[in-house]
Order: sequence, then structure tokens, then C-alpha cells
Amino acid sequence: MDPEKAVKEQGPTDPYVSPGIDVEEAKNTFNELARQLSRQSQSRPASSTSTANANLDPEKGGSDVDETFDLREYLTSSNDANQQAGIKHKHVGVTWEDMEVKVVGGADAKFYIPTFGDAVINFFLSPIWWIMGFITVYMFPNKTVPTRPILHKSSGVLKPGEMCLVLGCPGSGCTTFLKAIANQREDYAAVEGDVRYAGIDAKEMAKLYKGEVVYNQEDDIHIATLTVAQTLGFALSTKTPGPKGRLPGVSRKEFDSQVQEALLKMLNISHTHQTLVGDEFVRGVSGGERKRVSIAEMMATRARVQCWDNSTRGLDASTALDFAKSLRVMTDVLGQTVFVTLYQAGEGIYDQFDKVLVLDEGRQVFFGPPSEARKYFEDLGYKALPRQSTPDYLTGCTDSNERQFAPGRSERDTPSTPEALESAFTTSRLHDGMMDTLQKYKGKMETEKRDQEIFRAAVLDDKKRGVSKKSPYTIGFSGQVKSLTIRQFRVRLQDRFQLYTSFGMSTILALIIGGGFFDLPTTAAGGFTRGGVIFSGMLTICLDAFGEMPTQMVGRPVVKKQTEYGLFRPSAVVMGNIFADLPFSASRVFIFNVIIYFMSGLSRTAGGFWTFHLFVYMAYLIMQGFFRTFGLLCANFDSAFRLATFFVPNIIVYAGYMIPTFNMKRWLFWIYYINPVSYAFGGAMENEFMRIDMTCDGSYVVPRNGPGVTKYPDTVGPNQACTLYGSTPGSNIVNGASYLEAGYALNVADLWRRNFVVLFAFLIFFQLTQIVAIEYLQPKLPSSSANIYAKENSDTKRRNEILREHKAERVRHRHEKKEEDDVLREEQSFEDRKTFTWENLNYHVPVPGGQRRLLHDVCGYVKPGTLTALMGASGAGKTTCLDVLAQRKNIGIITGDVLVEGRPLGSDFARGTAYAEQMDVHEGTATVREAMRFSAYLRQPAEIPIEEKDQYVEEMIELLELQDLSEALVFSLNVEARKRLTIGVELASKPALLLFLDEPTSGLDAQSAWNLVRFLRKLAEQGQAILCTIHQPSSLLFESFDRLLLLESGGETVYFGDIGKDAQTIREYFARNGAQCPSNVNMAEYMLDAIGAGLAPRVGPRDWKDIWLDSPEYAETKAELKRIQEHALAKPPPQQGKKATYATSFLYQLKVVAQRNNVALWRSPDYVFSRLFVHAFISLFVSLSFLQLGNSVRDLQYRVFGIFWLVVLPAIVMTQLEPLFIFNRRVFIREASSRIYSPYVFAIAQLAGEIPYSILCAVVYWVLMVYPMGFGKGSAGLNGTGFQLLVVIFMELFGVTIGQLIGALSPSVQIAVLFNPFVGVVFSMFCGVTIPYPTLIPFWKDWLYELVPYTRTVAAMIATELHGLVIRCNPDEYAIFSPPSGQTCYAWADDFVNAFGGYLNNPNATDACQYCQYSVGDQFFLPLNISFDNRWRDVWIIFAYFIFNFIVTTLASRFLRYAKR
Repeated sequence: MDPEKAVKEQGPTDPYVSPGIDVEEAKNTFNELARQLSRQSQSRPASSTSTANANLDPEKGGSDVDETFDLREYLTSSNDANQQAGIKHKHVGVTWEDMEVKVVGGADAKFYIPTFGDAVINFFLSPIWWIMGFITVYMFPNKTVPTRPILHKSSGVLKPGEMCLVLGCPGSGCTTFLKAIANQREDYAAVEGDVRYAGIDAKEMAKLYKGEVVYNQEDDIHIATLTVAQTLGFALSTKTPGPKGRLPGVSRKEFDSQVQEALLKMLNISHTHQTLVGDEFVRGVSGGERKRVSIAEMMATRARVQCWDNSTRGLDASTALDFAKSLRVMTDVLGQTVFVTLYQAGEGIYDQFDKVLVLDEGRQVFFGPPSEARKYFEDLGYKALPRQSTPDYLTGCTDSNERQFAPGRSERDTPSTPEALESAFTTSRLHDGMMDTLQKYKGKMETEKRDQEIFRAAVLDDKKRGVSKKSPYTIGFSGQVKSLTIRQFRVRLQDRFQLYTSFGMSTILALIIGGGFFDLPTTAAGGFTRGGVIFSGMLTICLDAFGEMPTQMVGRPVVKKQTEYGLFRPSAVVMGNIFADLPFSASRVFIFNVIIYFMSGLSRTAGGFWTFHLFVYMAYLIMQGFFRTFGLLCANFDSAFRLATFFVPNIIVYAGYMIPTFNMKRWLFWIYYINPVSYAFGGAMENEFMRIDMTCDGSYVVPRNGPGVTKYPDTVGPNQACTLYGSTPGSNIVNGASYLEAGYALNVADLWRRNFVVLFAFLIFFQLTQIVAIEYLQPKLPSSSANIYAKENSDTKRRNEILREHKAERVRHRHEKKEEDDVLREEQSFEDRKTFTWENLNYHVPVPGGQRRLLHDVCGYVKPGTLTALMGASGAGKTTCLDVLAQRKNIGIITGDVLVEGRPLGSDFARGTAYAEQMDVHEGTATVREAMRFSAYLRQPAEIPIEEKDQYVEEMIELLELQDLSEALVFSLNVEARKRLTIGVELASKPALLLFLDEPTSGLDAQSAWNLVRFLRKLAEQGQAILCTIHQPSSLLFESFDRLLLLESGGETVYFGDIGKDAQTIREYFARNGAQCPSNVNMAEYMLDAIGAGLAPRVGPRDWKDIWLDSPEYAETKAELKRIQEHALAKPPPQQGKKATYATSFLYQLKVVAQRNNVALWRSPDYVFSRLFVHAFISLFVSLSFLQLGNSVRDLQYRVFGIFWLVVLPAIVMTQLEPLFIFNRRVFIREASSRIYSPYVFAIAQLAGEIPYSILCAVVYWVLMVYPMGFGKGSAGLNGTGFQLLVVIFMELFGVTIGQLIGALSPSVQIAVLFNPFVGVVFSMFCGVTIPYPTLIPFWKDWLYELVPYTRTVAAMIATELHGLVIRCNPDEYAIFSPPSGQTCYAWADDFVNAFGGYLNNPNATDACQYCQYSVGDQFFLPLNISFDNRWRDVWIIFAYFIFNFIVTTLASRFLRYAKR
């Protein structure tokens, strides 16, 4: 074939024969794709590309019945118009020569999971590693990191208008090849060799034209709360060409609209354009539709070189073929260069390609025309398998387990290793021809440069006016920011849940804070509390910005994908976020401030409020930028959490409220000056106190009248003093500015000249740090390409040796077809097995306005020893049917008969069946062997010995070919291995009745899918009854099934019955009813097309469900059902033994589940060590600020503040624990549906795993709190510090259980985290410290103060610490007053001292009496409603709260699953 041609030679049956199109003439870009003329074209044959026909599938939408969309005609006419308008084409051929990709690690490098123990050791050794690393870099500068190639030297050329299919087994390097071609090199240590795009080298392409070479990854990553139209509209808005790249008279808006319409029609998702994209938490389009949105988004980039990585995953066979045909048409007409890797590609898809490249363990073993590939491998000595599809055959030849040699040939005389196959190809004529073409094309590109020059000119024409010629973007920075601002605004506006909850929660918190500090008086009592409300309000709104950290991390994959598409530069995201967030945050903080300001009675002046609002809002924006910067810098939430721990305690302690600047330790006071909150707090305090004067009265007057004493004036007289900071002797008015100066060292003159200016500078600084972080300091996203292993112990080492020996033996003897090792241990006679039947099955679900039917009168049966396929188009109800039959539905109404041996299902039905679900949900830190053992231990009968269960698991590992991954951790497995594990976990239970599998082959390559179905076939031959949904089966795979249940939209049965050898039975059924399947077409694909499941209209005038109901096959099915039931009922009923819900006892379940949970936590160092780290550093930082406290009044207050930090611990634990608990609950819900273990076991095990780490964290916190601060100087002594350890441990356990309680009551993490600020603020505000007990209004004092658990914590800690502690005032802490003339201080003030406590420092003086408020610590806490005698009562109340939380968590785990299905 002449590779210059854009259209390859195709067979006469191909609907896309268009021999007249030449790429050189098809000048256009995808930008050019869809412009202008949106048109209705005439009807076309059923085989033509994209027909949107409304009678196909009402769920898929479709358009009017008579409207069709012909992509080829549309593109061709569009292209002609572009040529006439003089719009330049962009043709980019790709050449790669000796391209090699390397990753870090030696040849046999194995990555092991770090444990909590490793994390602790590494933390203490890390300074040594840093020093050694520093020395190594400078002393051995030439030392290189060991690397290994994962893609060996590969060469080839793909010209404009050509498509290349990349094939290989999992792990062979297909994705690596595509990413290297797409110029995405950051995941690899090195990409060597010469890769050129129209003669332009990779470096220049990445710098100037990165949006022209794009890669579509396998996973669908989108913003869930945008609609399909908005998702595509955004991509188009950043890629809309300038005036020179559009047709005359077509505006940007019209262009975008027309392209979007064309894309939606081409992919048949027009009906979804106003539907949310959605994800696992947000309901949106279906999985198949979401995949098509990913396809449309990349097509919207109008890139010339496109790499598609398994982009048909989750699509049914018909839709997958439509996608391949659409790519073919676009490539032909637009002259694109397309690389595609597909799993389970059918022959129809294979025929669309011009080139095929086969990889084996990273080595190029074939590259050439698809028509020659099969013959090439047959000539090498491989057996011809004409019934196997070509893609399956090619990958099979590279699979050591599946390859078959021609008669008389073996691996001794046939290239079979990757190296030998590579060597064979490099010496073949195909390789010589390819290298010749490569050199000629490279030479042409270097000499003529026509394509290159036109490409460069076309890219320039595409740019919007004013965009730099050197910019790789189509629109300028301001345009990118505008598009991103609009998008982010929509995201926030449409995420109603987040919008309502954020506004609702901040309003509730404001009401709580305002209610706690309600209507503060302008007396001395309102001085400290005014500072309290300003500090509490500002801190609450600032720490609310903490939620920005995880948001930045969650959004990172979307940003990465779209920046690689060249839609925008990363820093535009920062600016877009800032501008889009302003309206929401400004209104939210305004409401918050209005409530707090006016409820608490701060200075009611316009200037006072707006200044307060300005400073609080600036503080919020600064902290938002601060936390966003951390979110951008850190690779995961745990590392960001640890980093934040360095700063948050210091931000709080050094804001100037807890410790005034003049009392800060000299080596730490500088923190105050680099703390933005200190300037905001200072500004807000200055703004308030400059406007008020306070009256000194009540307990702030010394001396004053007490019980039975009347000698002192009621107001401040000449011989009395006010203890409020800033007071003057003899005066009852305290100026607010003086109070600030004396108590906080704040000067009101600094409000605008210092505080505002510095805050504004911080605001700009943290916006700049975000830009720097996202542009230059982005952490690498973890790559899932490497497996991570657990270290072997003696038992697993021995078992792995045996597995390796068995594998080697099977490879040696595979041609003898000795498969004794592949059979189950026990062969069971089929008479002992039971038949499963269902008849007239209907399923209705509630929808707004009524009910919707998803299944209608479905009938069928599964006999022992048979393999039954359940098929249908996307949305036909396959998974729904499987869920109903497996009794997994917990919403909706099910009617009809589901019987086992003609009798209703018993309570042990779930135990007798196994259900491998589509979602592979497992405990991520377990190894493959551990996951399967867990299932075997708890699901096989208790009387079976453990050794026998272990041996059975080893056989399952062998059968599923997971020998090399037996010690790999589940979270590191690829899609294909995880799918096999899901099946293995279910098989390990030895299901006695039935095995259900939901799309077990989705996401697998063709060879893995064949291995899996072959294995299911073996199980069936042993008597297992199997029912399985399946997508995209090859003809060989399809024929492995015995029976088929085929559904169409609405859950209507189209066929149930035998498939027959070579699918002959079902072929005859369809042929008899007017749908003749060509002999060379896969029946599994054809039947879906025939019933109208794809884009083509159905065959025939009648609905196939009606044909089925009138068919003799239907009558035979009904008769067979009757026979089965009669035969079964004729047998004596089974013995009614004891039917236990679970296979094992409660205690055994608890032992196994708790053991798994302990291992999971030990292997989660990020989670556990982060918690320990946070406890240690908060305690250490606070202790450093309050180091070795003395006996002064201020030191007494600091002891209370130091103790108060203890109430922060539960908030920290809750934040970390809730996501883990909810994820573990997901695993439990999946396992509970199979009755593996009790929900009570789940709840107890979750707590049991946390307790050791909680005690460790508590001890570390206590050690770093008690000794550095100098606790234990009161009467309780060191015994008191031991009592305080008990309080700390109980608080830690309370934090764990309150976190688990919230997790158990919440349906998702998003809802759980909303409770945290509420719980934290309420518990800490009303425990008697933030608002002292005497100043609490009676409403809160009577119930909430008593109810809050922290009240008991604070009371027990303070009473123990201060009881009997002797207090001695510092000179500046005395209240100074002068007695009346002729009296001593003692004579004048003795009555007062006796009544209220404290002491006179100079009782015999006649002037300047020095009065200290307290002489012993008890005098401080007794007025606060705290008693030393009640400390044991208080500590056991905390313990009672812990028990209560645990009980509620256990009950919630039992009754609240939140698993609607």
C-alpha cells in the first residue's frame, strides 16, 4: 500500500469506501471540522457511520426519526469550504527512530510497601539521609541513578491521514508508547531517540505546539458538576481559532456552537448536552456516555496527532465500532495522524487501520500493514487460527501462556521470547521497507519542509490577535483566565450541595459564636470577651479555608489533563479560581461578619463594621491563598496535613491574643511578625477598641464590698483601683486604646499605616506563591504503572516457591494439554447441584412523578454445568437484571418468581452464591493472597481446616495466573489484575449454588478476556452454574457460552436460549426473522446492531421483543421452566438444617477482620504517622511557647491555654479518620452483601485497630505537654500528671469514636466533613475557657455547657493542675491602689482580701498597695464552676461519651448502609 494515501485499501463490504480522498487535498483542521454548515443530510444505508435515529433507544435520546447525520459528508463539505476560504491545513506526520523509554530502578527492582515502623525510623534517620545525599551530589557529581528500559528501541513512521493500532498484552508498553509519541515525558527517567513531528523535534514541539499532540488516557477525568455542553464548551472556548482560522462571517460563538453540535451528533450524545457529567458521588451521564464525553473533549482540541489509550473501555461492541469508524472518517478527510491502543478490538475495528504495531515486553515485534500481520506471524512458525480475530491472534502470539505453534514447530525453532521476536522483525523485509520509508519521509521533511511551513503558518493563523507567536496556546493569558473564571463560577454555582452547605454551615457557626458572646457590655467584663469574639470569629473563617487543600488535590488530574491538551497555562487556573470565588466568598464572609458583629454588640458604627469586615475578609483571602499553595505543593493530603501542622498552631498562638508580644519567648517572637493573622487580629482589635471606653465595675474593682462588707464605695473611688489593663487609679472609665496598649501592646495608630499595608502585601504574596507553585513546583502524580509488594514471611516465601515451580512446569508441558492442575479440587456430580430459574421478572424503581420499569417479564434459567451470557446495549438493564437475580437490590419493587430447585430462596441464598461486581472494591492494603484468604476463611464452612482453605487459595492463584502478583498490594494492581482478583475473591468462597459476574472482561485485553472465559468454562465443566454479563466479546469468546439472555432497552427480552456451535443456533433465529448475519461478521456484534443497539437503525419493521414473544423458542423456554420446576418439586424437599446467616462464629469473624484492619493500618504510614506527627508537633510547638511556666498570674492563664489545646486533638483525629472509615464501609457493604461478616464485627474491628495508635499518640502528646511546660507543681504533684495522661488517652479515644460516629451517620465524605467545624466550634466555645463560665448567658449555661464533653476535660485537667498551686504575681500584675490617709494597706483592704482571696504584697505600706488577685490556683478555678473533688467524676463522664459514641457507631453500621442500588 502506498503510505502517502490517506485512505487505505478496504474490502468492498466496508461502508467507508472512499477511494477519491487524498490527504494532500483534505486540507483542514478539526477546528475546521465543524464550523459553519450544520446540516441535515439525506438518509443513508444502515451501515453508514453515524445515524442518530430516535427509535433506537429512548434512553439514548436520539433526534427526530427522519434526521440523520453523515460525518463524512459533513466533514467533506466543511473541508471544501475551508479550502475555498484559503484556510491552511495542518498535516503532521510522525517519525520515531530508536525511541527508548527508561524508568528509575534496576532490572529486577521491586517496590515494597512502607510501614508505620519504617516511617518512624526514616523520620529520625532522614537528617542523615539528607546529609549523605548532599555529600553524594557534590562529591560524586557523575553518579547516575540506575534506570531500566520499559520500552526498547523502536522505529517507525506514520504519515498524515494514517491510523496505527498498537497491540500488546498488559504490561507490554502500549500506554508508554502512546505517551512517548504524545510527548508526555515527565513520568519517565528518560525518553531517548529521535521523535519528529512534520520534521519538528520533540523539544520544540513541546515548547511551541504542545496542544497539537495529545493523549487521551484510559480513565475519564472530568469536573462532575459541569454539564456535557459546558465541558465541551470550555474546551472549545480555549481552542477557538482567530479570524484567519475561521470562515469569513463566522463568529467565535457560532464556530463553537457548530463544532459542539457536530461532536455531539457524531458520538450520539446530543441528548446529554444538559446533563451533568457526574462521577461516583454526583449522578450524571452513564459510564459509556462519559467515555464519549472524554473522546469529544479531546477532539475539540483539533490536535493533529492524537493518541487514544483504550478509549472504547465500557462501550458495547456496536458503539466501539462506531467510534473507530468515526476516527477513520476524520483521519481521511482532515489528514490527522492517529495512534490507538484497544483491548478486545474486533475484526471490524481492526479493518479501519493503516498500520499495526505489536509490542512484547516493551519490544517492537511487528510494524506494518494490518493485512500482512497475521501472515507474518504464521510464517514465523505460529499456528494459523482462522476463527480467532486478528488482534486477538497477534497479542496471543506474544503471550507465553497462550501462543500455539504450527504443527512440527516449537519454541526451539520459532522466535518466541521478546528478544527473539524483536530480532526476527529487525531482519525482516517489512522492517527494511519501514526503515526505507522512514528515511525517505525524514529526508522529505528536512528538504521540502512544505508540510512543516504550512503547519507553522496554520498554527499562527489559529491564534487570537495579540497572542505571542512563541506561545503554544490559541488564546492569550487574559482569555484563558476569562474562560476559567466562567467555568469555575459555573462549577461553584452548580454544585448546589457545596453551595448550600458552605453558606449554611458558616451562618450556623456565626449564630453560635454570636450567641455565645451575645450583647457584650461596654464594661470591664466586656474587655476580654470582645477580644474573644474577634479572635474566635476571625479564626473560624480563616481555618475554614483549610478545606482548600484537598480541593486543590482533587482538581489536580483535571488541570494536568487540560494543560497537556494545551487549553491553558497552569497559572491561569489560579487566577480563574481567585476571580470565580470572590462573589461566593465575599457574600459568605459578609453574612458571617454581620451576624457576629451585631449579635455580639461590637461598636455599632458604619465605619467600625466595614473596617472589621475588610480585615476579616482580607485575612480569609490570605489564608485561602496560604492553604491553596500547600495544596498545590504537596503530593497528597497527608503530607499537606503534616506541613500545615508546622504553621497552624503558630498562627493561632502567635496571633497576639493568647500571648501578648511582650510575653513571647525572645527566640520565638519573630513568628508574630510573619503571621498574617496577627496583623488582621491587631487591625480588628484596634478598630474596635479605638471606638469605645469601658466602665470599670463589679469584680474588676479592688478593694470592693463582699458578703457582710459595706465599707468600700460601689464605684471606683480615689482609694480603689481597676484591675483592667490600661486603667488609671481612682477612675472608673478605661479608654479602649489604653487597654490595648497595656494588655496587648497594640497601637491604634497602626490600623492603616501598618496592619492594612502588610495584609495587602501578604494577599499579593500568596497569590504569587500559588502561581509559582502550579507553574514550577507541581508534585508528580503517583504513577500506577509499578506494582508495590509486601515483604514475604517464611510461609509466603515457601508458597511462592511452589507457585513458581508449578508455573515453570506448566510452561514446559503446555503442549501436552495436561491441565490437571487447572481443575478444582473436588469434582461434584451435577445431580447434587441445583437449578436456578426466574420467570416473569419485573423491576420498578421510584422516579420523580411515579415509577419506572427497568425489567419486563424476563424469563430464564441457569443449569449446573452451564455458562450463560447476559448481553444487551448500554442502558438495557444487564447489571440491573444481575442485581435483581442476585438479590442485591434494596430499592424498588421486584415481582415475579426467582426459584432454586422450584422453591423460594432461603435465608442462606447469599452465602450459596458469589457475585463478582463491576466495581472492584477491595481493601487496598491487602495482598492478593491475603484478600483471597480473607474470603476463604470467612465464607467457607467453619469446619474446613485452615490449611485446606489456604491450599484452595493457592489453587485459585494458579488458576487466575496471579502467581507473580501474590504478594502485590491490591491498590497497586492494574485494571486487569484487579478484575482477576475480584473473581478470585468470589471463587475462594466455593459458591455451592451460583456464580454471578458483572462484566468480568471489561477493561481486560483480548487475551486476558479469553483466559478468563476459558477459566469460567472449566468451572462450568466442574458443575458450577454461571451467569455473566459481557461486553464486546469476540466470536471465539461468544461461542464459549452455552446460553444467551439478550435484553434491549427497557429490560425487554429479545432472546433466551442456546448459542450453538459457531453461534449457529442464534444465527438461525435471527436469520429466520429477517436479520441475516454475514458469515465473516461476529454474531455478538451483529445481533446488537440488528436490534438497534448501536447508531444504525434496527433490522426489520417489528420490535424484536415482540418477535421473541411470538417465537417457538419463547414457548420452549416457558415449557422448560415448567419441566425444571416439576422435576425439582418431585424430589423430596432438602433437610431443613440450621440455616446460619454467616459461615463462621462471631468471635472468629472478629479475629480475622480485626487482624486485617491492623495490617491495613500498619501498612498506611501516611495515615498513622501523620497523626502521630501532628500530635507531637502541636504539643511541642505549644510547649515551646509556654516553656517552663512559673507561678505568676499570667503563667496561670498560660497553663489554662496549654491545657485548652488538648481539645484540638479530637478535631485532628476526626478530619483524618472519617474518609478512612467511609472508604472501609464501602468495602464492608460489598462484603456484607455476601454475608461474610457481621456489621457489629465491622464496627468493633474499626475501633480495635485505632486504639493502639490512639494510646501512642496520647502518650507522645502528654510527654511533650507535661514536662516542657512544667506541669505537676500543685498539690497533686506527679500523680496528677499521671491522672492527666488518663484524660488525654480518653480524649484521644473520644476523638476516634466521634469521628467514626460521624462517618457512620454520613452517606459520604463530603457530608461527614461538614460536621467537623460545627462540632469543633461548639465543643471548644462552650466548655468554659473561650467564654468564661461566669460570663456565659444563662441559656447556654443551663444545658449546653453541661452537655459538652470538653467541659469535663477542661475541668478535670485544670483542677488537677492548679489545685494547691501557689501563685505569686509579677510586679506588673499587681493592682495598685492607695489606702485612705493614715491607714495601712492591711487595715484598708483586709476585709476585701478575706472575702475574695488573693494577697497583699505590702500589707504594712501606707501608699501604693500591691494586691495580687490569686494566692493559690483554686481561687482561679472555683468561680469557673470547677471542683478538684469532681475530677474523677469528670474523667469517667468522658469515658461514658466514648462508650456512647461506640454504641451509636455500631448501631449505625448495622442499620445505615447508604448503599442504594
